[in-house]
Amino acid sequence: MTLWAIVMAAVLFLAEARIGSSTGVYWTGVAVTALLGVYLGWRRRVAAVLVAPIVSWLFAWFPLVVAAMIHDGVLSGFFVGLFLITIGWIGIGLIEMVWMGMVALLVRMLRGRGRGPEVVIYGPEDRI
Repeated sequence: MTLWAIVMAAVLFLAEARIGSSTGVYWTGVAVTALLGVYLGWRRRVAAVLVAPIVSWLFAWFPLVVAAMIHDGVLSGFFVGLFLITIGWIGIGLIEMVWMGMVALLVRMLRGRGRGPEVVIYGPEDRI
């Protein structure tokens, strides 16, 4: 998840600073997020989808402010960056969570059940 968050920080930086092909940058973010979704679904760790946008925010807030300052100028870019890391991140994180969650749930559904129950519950009358 940390590697994904670093790559997404780079993707968001490139997208905001408008460096490189915007279509290629966006598709890279979509593909990397789908790969993390496949990994989480395969390992049956779908609940980590809820934490992933927070981890991504921790890595991306500073590069996003710097990218906004590059694109919009120092002072106005600083305020644009603050807006992106507060209000805009609700949308960014929601998109990441929904896309990664859909992929992870699809992979988990296609993989099927595991070998058996991972938890064994002993009742009060069971002897160990």
